[in-house]
Amino acid sequence: MDRTTETERPALDDLATQPKRPERSLGELFGEMSSDLGELFRKEVELAKVETREELSKAGKSAGMFGAAGLAGWMAVLFISLAAAWLLDQAINTALSFAIVGVVWALAAFVLLRAGRRKLSEVNPLLETKETLKEDVEWAKARTN
Repeated sequence: MDRTTETERPALDDLATQPKRPERSLGELFGEMSSDLGELFRKEVELAKVETREELSKAGKSAGMFGAAGLAGWMAVLFISLAAAWLLDQAINTALSFAIVGVVWALAAFVLLRAGRRKLSEVNPLLETKETLKEDVEWAKARTN
């Protein structure tokens, strides 16, 4: 039940075209929006810095562990390879035994390279920043409408 009369309807329609904050000038509103956008930009930059630091810290620790593991692994591979080649030398030519061990390690290197590339493609820095930037663009669009 609509209790408004036909004479009251034009007054209600006028309210729809009135500014939400008539006491503020257009310059003040733009100033407020500029201030809000500036603050938003500063917060986004700070978020990007924090995320970048966190990702770089994780990557640095991982790189250090990979380096140490690589050195230890290289030493193990070296001595095991020499032992395997000398063991094969008992049955076949010395050069051929060392070549066989070298081919085995070349295959292992290829497999590890592929696995490393796959893991590297999973690194996704700044995911949260990208999402909040999209939200900020939507917010800014809504403010200008």
